[in-house]
Amino acid sequence: MSSFYNKFRDEIVAGGDTIDQPKRINDKRTSLIAGISLIGLLVWLGVSSPWTFVFVVGLLISVFLHEMGHFVTARRTGMKVTQFFMGFGPRLWSMQRGEVEYGIRALPLGAFVRIVGMNNLDECDPADEPRAYRAQSYPKRLLVITAGSLMHGVIALVLFFGVYATSGRYSETGDVLVTSPPAANSPAQQSGVVMGDVVREIDGIAISTREQFVEQIVSKQPGQTVPVVVERAGKSVLLNVTLGNNPVDTSLAYFGVASWSLDYVSVNPIQAVGYAAQDLVVSAGRSVVGVFVVLNPINIFNSVVDEKADPATRPSTIVGASQIGGEIGRQDGLKGVLLLLASVNVFVGVFNMFPLLPFDGGHAAIATYERFRSRRNKTYRADVGKMVPVATMVVGLLAMLLVVGLYLDLTQPIG
Repeated sequence: MSSFYNKFRDEIVAGGDTIDQPKRINDKRTSLIAGISLIGLLVWLGVSSPWTFVFVVGLLISVFLHEMGHFVTARRTGMKVTQFFMGFGPRLWSMQRGEVEYGIRALPLGAFVRIVGMNNLDECDPADEPRAYRAQSYPKRLLVITAGSLMHGVIALVLFFGVYATSGRYSETGDVLVTSPPAANSPAQQSGVVMGDVVREIDGIAISTREQFVEQIVSKQPGQTVPVVVERAGKSVLLNVTLGNNPVDTSLAYFGVASWSLDYVSVNPIQAVGYAAQDLVVSAGRSVVGVFVVLNPINIFNSVVDEKADPATRPSTIVGASQIGGEIGRQDGLKGVLLLLASVNVFVGVFNMFPLLPFDGGHAAIATYERFRSRRNKTYRADVGKMVPVATMVVGLLAMLLVVGLYLDLTQPIG
């Protein structure tokens, strides 16, 4: 038990496998079974739900680029990198190139890059000490440890821009479209409104968004007759509509149509850049709030006991995200899946900077603390061992999130 805990502790604070065994012979039977299972899963996913497959592949590429950010910056700043693995658990395949072992492991739950000497608990060969992470300057360490999250930001920016420049940005079109036939015997049906009409005016007030449309209806009284101008086949049509009583709340006026005013609106490349940057910042702000909601134990508990957990705040896993990706793909195609991937990348980038181990943000916080405690002729090194109990609690919370999220994804599918 002691050796297991020590290995667990060391891997938490080091960010990867602390025992370099590039020449270890893989168990061929285990590798074969796991490899066939993984390939079979991807093939089944591609056949049964192509858009879910696209989303999952996009996530895997994002994870790879996250680790590539750490890998490239570490190598460029002179640090020694010994491992670059996709996945965790048993090795499926690996190869040695120079001092780095590249490989794939059985569980596609993430990836890791092993940089020697992450902190005072991470032992390394004295000859490698000058190239250890802990021996580098604060700017170099901060660059390397934040490179993964920065890469997620770059991915999101590229995806936002790509979709906006080619398919437009999902926003208000200026047209309030009647999207389905009016409800039977509703004021809209009785006055002659048909599916495909575009509502232009209500009682002399110009209407350009669904929100304005709803506001104008509820501001009237049941039984009141109001002039409504719709556009039909390129011509304006004036209709006098006598509003009814809303079936849900009889004190409110009722029109009786489903309407929508959002769609993909074409923008030029310069506008696409601006909107991409704007939406990146907005998504990052929302993700900060989302991180605290997701990590809130009370929210986790309520999600389990509630008969119908709120999809916006409940824990979820790659299973739930894939369900959403598949559903969005069926509705909006590739552009919808890419926008979802952009939002997921922003959230993961922010989530990963939470300032506790084993997140990258925990390593960044340690480096920043050491920088402020250091003096000109004396370098301060934090005792990371004291942080292990908190890091263990964080890992436990993440494990609980995984279990609860998987349970909810299976019992209350989002898509």
